[in-house]
Amino acid sequence: MDSKNISLDLDNEKKRRVARLSVISNASLVIVKLIAGLLSGSIGILSEAIHSGIDLVASAIAYLSVKKSACPPDECHAFGHGKYEDVSGLAEALLIFVAAVIIILEATDRLIIGPSIHSEELLTLGILVMLLSAVVNWFVSAKLFEVGRETGSIAIESDGWHLRTDVYTSAGVFLGLLVMKVTGIFAIDSVIAIVIAFVIIHTAWDLTKRSFSDLVDRSLPESDEEKIRQIILSYCGENESFHALKTRRSGPDRYVDFHMTVPPEMSVRDAHRLADEIEMRLKSEFLRIYISIHIEPFQGDKGLCEGGK
Repeated sequence: MDSKNISLDLDNEKKRRVARLSVISNASLVIVKLIAGLLSGSIGILSEAIHSGIDLVASAIAYLSVKKSACPPDECHAFGHGKYEDVSGLAEALLIFVAAVIIILEATDRLIIGPSIHSEELLTLGILVMLLSAVVNWFVSAKLFEVGRETGSIAIESDGWHLRTDVYTSAGVFLGLLVMKVTGIFAIDSVIAIVIAFVIIHTAWDLTKRSFSDLVDRSLPESDEEKIRQIILSYCGENESFHALKTRRSGPDRYVDFHMTVPPEMSVRDAHRLADEIEMRLKSEFLRIYISIHIEPFQGDKGLCEGGK
């Protein structure tokens, strides 16, 4: 097995391992928050339990998607299974929207009919649970971000944003419960829950845009395209050029397609060698990249390096 395949296998194992960690931590927090919310009657804590429940479903989806996306190309999926991660990211975003709507409806209902805090003593339990949730999710989300960015996995990075949002919302509930304990103003609980919901909606919208962009084959970021252009240009002499550069992303994988013009007298073998050199250079700069190069004969005034246009 070559070093590239070994590296890809290590990436896939990292993604599976961190996705399992996310599932386990979310499952544990759902149970703890649900118990604390039911005992205390705090809508803020119950909202956080719902939030973590959605996170748990999202983590499970992320885990399944990274397993599927790691499958090699087959007869029906010649370009691999990377889109499963993009679909996962979109599904996770939709789940966040659902969680936000549920929280808003429940919190509004509590504002109308009045608070249902069972006892001030049990608020201490809720305060400790929210603090624990914020700390645990901070460390787990940091690991998800690290692996997601290292492997280019939008599913893992989206899962990280789920948990990082949970950090901020848990911290908000934590502070709200402290204020409630000191002031006795229980309406703060529902207000905080509604604020949490709008924070969640904002995160969901960002994830939706990113996932949808990859699903509709939006070009790679300009910084990536410029790097690709400069690498190709470094192989362009007086009689070589390139144009029709097209790029897209599928899950963690990048796809690059362009036309390369060469002197008409260049042999097929030499043209193929040039294309191989460019491909190897690009693969040394981008781990998960697939390149298709169409060789054309040089055509005089159209042979100048055109920057991929």
